[in-house]
Amino acid sequence: MSRTQHSDALGPAPTRLRQIALVTADLERATQQLVHVLGSEVVFEDPAVAQFGLRNALVPLGGDIIELVSPVQPNTTAGRLLERRGDGGYMVIMQTEDARARRAHIEARELAKVVWGYEHGDVTCVQYHPKGIRGGAMPELDSHAPSPENPTPLLSRFSPWHACGPNYSSYSASMKRAAHLTLQGCVLRLAPGDRGHEAAARQWEHVFGVVRSRDLLAFTNARLGFVSGRDGLHEGLVSITVGVEGRDKLEAILVRASEVGLCGTGFVNMCGIRWYFVLTGHGGTKKG
Repeated sequence: MSRTQHSDALGPAPTRLRQIALVTADLERATQQLVHVLGSEVVFEDPAVAQFGLRNALVPLGGDIIELVSPVQPNTTAGRLLERRGDGGYMVIMQTEDARARRAHIEARELAKVVWGYEHGDVTCVQYHPKGIRGGAMPELDSHAPSPENPTPLLSRFSPWHACGPNYSSYSASMKRAAHLTLQGCVLRLAPGDRGHEAAARQWEHVFGVVRSRDLLAFTNARLGFVSGRDGLHEGLVSITVGVEGRDKLEAILVRASEVGLCGTGFVNMCGIRWYFVLTGHGGTKKG
């Protein structure tokens, strides 16, 4: 690579973990469980995902999103993943300052393959092939350009998010009703035999520009970590951690999960992954 190419390279940039997508065989059941346990609601069902042979439901954690997807046609990417792994993780969807510039950087250096993308208005959306990207999740890197109505897309907790549809007043109200919930982080398991936690974090930093702290990805709102691969276990999403403001709300979540038989030892088991709930705000750090 030339000296000029080096000088034009993009370094790490502030990046938000805006959405995590999970794949499930039974969308209605998974959505009912998630909404019931969280005490939240479905903020949007996107008819546009039908082009990929999918249905979905989006559930807010404050200003961030858990997306549930389910295949409705044969031979879809999500369907093949479901056949191999069962219910579980699908995509890690990030929000950066300029997804178009990052795409140009990635493609010029052949760091990852773009599988789909679009630009419309202030939105740039780019999905990348997971092959060669450690952690077993499909990465997506999006951005909203700043505007007078949305001057700080990354920093404003309830800023517009294209995945939630065109009606900002409606979905932002839903986000605010879930303001006591925050996306704190998630963990990806590496492929069997791979113990390179820091190498994995370094790759995501190098390719997608996420700030790294040793073996953790330091998003503006959350942390993403890695665990070693193990024989007999697929790589991919292992757990999601959700912050809950208010001891009463945390206890209510754990009671609802227990009532429907979803509680493990220190975690809640939903959609093929472990969910950890932690008390945030005033009053401690109780986990459940």
